[in-house]
Amino acid sequence: MNDLIKVGLIEDQQLFREGMKAILSTEKDLKVVFESADGYSVLDRLSDGSVLPDVMLVDLSLPPNGLQEFSGVQVTDALLYHYPDMKVLILSVHKEEAFIAELIEHGAHGYLVKDCDPNEVVEAIKSAYTKGSYINQNTLRAIQRKMKAENIQNQRVNPVSDSLTKREVEILQLVCEQLTADEIGDRLFISTKTVNGHKNNLLRKTQSRNMAGLVIYAVKNGLVEFD
Repeated sequence: MNDLIKVGLIEDQQLFREGMKAILSTEKDLKVVFESADGYSVLDRLSDGSVLPDVMLVDLSLPPNGLQEFSGVQVTDALLYHYPDMKVLILSVHKEEAFIAELIEHGAHGYLVKDCDPNEVVEAIKSAYTKGSYINQNTLRAIQRKMKAENIQNQRVNPVSDSLTKREVEILQLVCEQLTADEIGDRLFISTKTVNGHKNNLLRKTQSRNMAGLVIYAVKNGLVEFD
């Protein structure tokens, strides 16, 4: 990878934050350009001319601003609203599948459990930057089971939109396999520009916020199945 990926850390525990910086500093194509011990001051600091991160790691459990809660979910909402091109990865101690799926539905580009392997953190950052999301097997299973439970509860299966073309469905399935636009183009013998055009159409037609949202759509409509 030739691009330098600018990374931000929003984490209130200094020891964990310093450890994460040490891990990322070993990667020549990653650079931590922003860090914060709270969420409520992040937008002000980013608007003051700071270098914008490409990928922001956000702790789910952040300290409140006085009596006002400002959790990782609220920080994610604010970042996605003000900086729609920024990728947001959630860091959390929670492993419950319903919880993971909910955060991805909320707009996060990926979800990492804090006791994961350090190499997975690096992989997640690079995947979010190059592919638009980081959806590991735990997250895939979480999304799939949550969608199945919702369909059973509603006693229906969501129909696949008739507006999707065969090619768009093919690309959607490959997005779920976490392939990059270049890799999808090679697989389907089409240009990267064409792949990105199809992706934009998919985002518009499915009303998804990002690539992770496309995965949710695909699972919800039975276009992909994971073991």
